[in-house]
Formats: sequence, structure tokens, C-alpha cells
Amino acid sequence: MGRTKVISIANQKGGVGKTTTTVNLAACLASNGQRVLLIDVDSQANATSGLGLEKEEGASAYQPLLGHGSLSDKIKPTAYQRLDLIPSEVDLCGAEIELAQQERHLHRFREALNPILESGRYDVVLIDCPPSLAVITLNAFCAADYLLVPLQCEYYALEGVAMLTRVMNQLKEGGANAELQLLGVVMTMFDGRTRLSHQVVDEVRGFFGDKVFETVIPRTTRLAEAPSHGKPIIAYDPYSAGAAAYEILAQEVAERLSLRSDLSQPLPDSPEKPALEAGSSEEVGSPSQGKVMGEDLAAG
Repeated sequence: MGRTKVISIANQKGGVGKTTTTVNLAACLASNGQRVLLIDVDSQANATSGLGLEKEEGASAYQPLLGHGSLSDKIKPTAYQRLDLIPSEVDLCGAEIELAQQERHLHRFREALNPILESGRYDVVLIDCPPSLAVITLNAFCAADYLLVPLQCEYYALEGVAMLTRVMNQLKEGGANAELQLLGVVMTMFDGRTRLSHQVVDEVRGFFGDKVFETVIPRTTRLAEAPSHGKPIIAYDPYSAGAAAYEILAQEVAERLSLRSDLSQPLPDSPEKPALEAGSSEEVGSPSQGKVMGEDLAAG
């Protein structure tokens, strides 16, 4: 399978679908046969609860980031085969200040992560970063091979992205992580009924070119509901537009990472895919239609 790929998923602007993308991309990659570790270092712990795990004192990466204990010991299984999690908790807020006082403070995450990478236990590690460019996020960038940026299809979508890419380039040029690459930009919260969504996608494609994934993630009720049930969308509503979008995004990501993928495998620990309930207004779009999913959105 080759070397483990590490992807930091980040945008310092909140509310862009960062955690939703992290959780659902992790679940879809796992369902496609990849061995995935999701590391939640956002102190809001939404990725942790989004996979059905409760916040637990002392369970996060906090102590290993400070050089105390093993990051491997923090790994917890989820309800889904091939998908593990290192959960978050509120104590990670304190790690920002403490990390800044450490020697080689930008490299603490990579040093803690190295034993996991060397074990060959996972094909992909996804890091859900805080919505900021503070010390933990910079650590995640220095630990990663790739950066994936979610952008919402709303006005000012590109606001702040220039700063994020500038920081990435500074880390590369300064030698903190010379290998860091932009894996891609994924457009989220797309509403096909509005001209604005289409204009924003066009604007971002004009700025980033082929770094923008073809798949566009729709704004749907089912995607919004899934985290409150502690499930990724492919377990919560496998036939929804959101599930279709993230399944195809996972295929695109796998192709960019040159990962083997078996798309015929269902998500383990989920029942047979049920038929959509009568009256559901979500429809799965076709990849041939620009890979924009779910333009007929669920009501609400």
C-alpha cells in the first residue's frame, strides 16, 4: 500500500463544513477499503461526537503533543471497520499556550505521530484542525503531507484563504515542512437553486484551477442532521445526495493519493441500504453533471 498519507483538513474561517468533510471523507475512505485514522485536534470535538464517541477526560492528543505518553495509546475504535479515532476534548485549548513554550514546538505533532506512521497500521491519517492558524494548526501542517481546504459556496468564500496558502508556503520555504502540498479545495454547502453558489464555484476554480475537486458538496438537511446522530452520512442516510457526494469525493481523493480503492464494499456495521422514504426530496445527482450533488435539496 506504500507510505501512510497524512492530510490536514483546515480553514481558519469557521462554518465552512471542515469537520463535516473530515468525518465523511474518513468514513467513505474506510468503506472503500482504506485503513483510516482520524485525529481530532479541534477542541470543539465535533468530529469526535460526529462519529458517536463521547468526550472523555484525558483521551485527547494533548499530553502526547507535550511529550508525555504515546499518541498510539489514544487511538480508539469507532463503530466502523477500518476507521479509528483519536478524540478531542476541551483541554486542547490549553495546549496552544504550552506548545508555544516548547522547543521545536512546530514539530511536536510530527514527532508524536511518527511511531504510528512507521507501524504501517494505516493508509491514511486525517487531521481535523481547529478553525484558526494558531500553534496546533501549524503543528498539524508540519505533520502533514497534504493540506485539504473546504470552502463554502457563499460570499467571501475566498476570504482568508490567501493567508492560509501563504502560511503553507512559509512552512515549505522555511524548512518546517518542505514536502507539504495542497491536495485540493473542496466546495461545500452548494445550493444549486442560487446563482451565487454557481458564481462562487466558478470564482474559486478560476483562482485555484485544477486543485479544486470536481465533486461539490451540497447543502442538505440530511447532512446537517447526521452529526447529531453520531453517524457519518453514509451510515445515517446512504442514498442521500450528501452520501453520494462524499463517496465520489473519496474516490477523487484516493486517485490523487494513488490509493487502491474498492468501491463495491459497503460501509461495515451499517445495514443494507434502505430505499428512500416516500416523499423525500433529496435526489442523487450524476457525476456526469459536473459532480454537483443534490441540486434538489431537502426542504428546510
